[in-house]
Amino acid sequence: METESLLERNLVEQWRDLVARKTRVWNALELELDRRYGLSASEFEVLDTLSEYDCAKPPRVQQLASHVPVTQSALSRMIGRLESQHLVTRTLCNDDRRGIYVVLTDEGRALLDQARPTHRGILAAELGAPAPAVAENADATSDAALTV
Repeated sequence: METESLLERNLVEQWRDLVARKTRVWNALELELDRRYGLSASEFEVLDTLSEYDCAKPPRVQQLASHVPVTQSALSRMIGRLESQHLVTRTLCNDDRRGIYVVLTDEGRALLDQARPTHRGILAAELGAPAPAVAENADATSDAALTV
């Protein structure tokens, strides 16, 4: 059996640390977003990504697929669930009838606005110190959640 070089062992260790960190953050997001808002982390990512697009030029499903860590088939099903909850709408692309645009609804934006401080707070806690405005918003959300 050939002995791994120090460089190879270091790469494997870095890889495992990266996977463990990603898993820890993702699991924390899944738990809190579901508990507080009924959203999976992937559903949150869809809503958050949609919020970055101009309403006049919404993204196609294929464009969203590059931002969400699921298959395109799973993404299509997820968009269907979000649409049934009135959080997004789908419309056919006039230029290409095979294309489907996805648009964040007012209800989707309202839920996203509620969930975003929790998401950002978890990222700050797991990945590093937050910006002061994010920390204040997350604290206000946490305080409000505790009084409910």
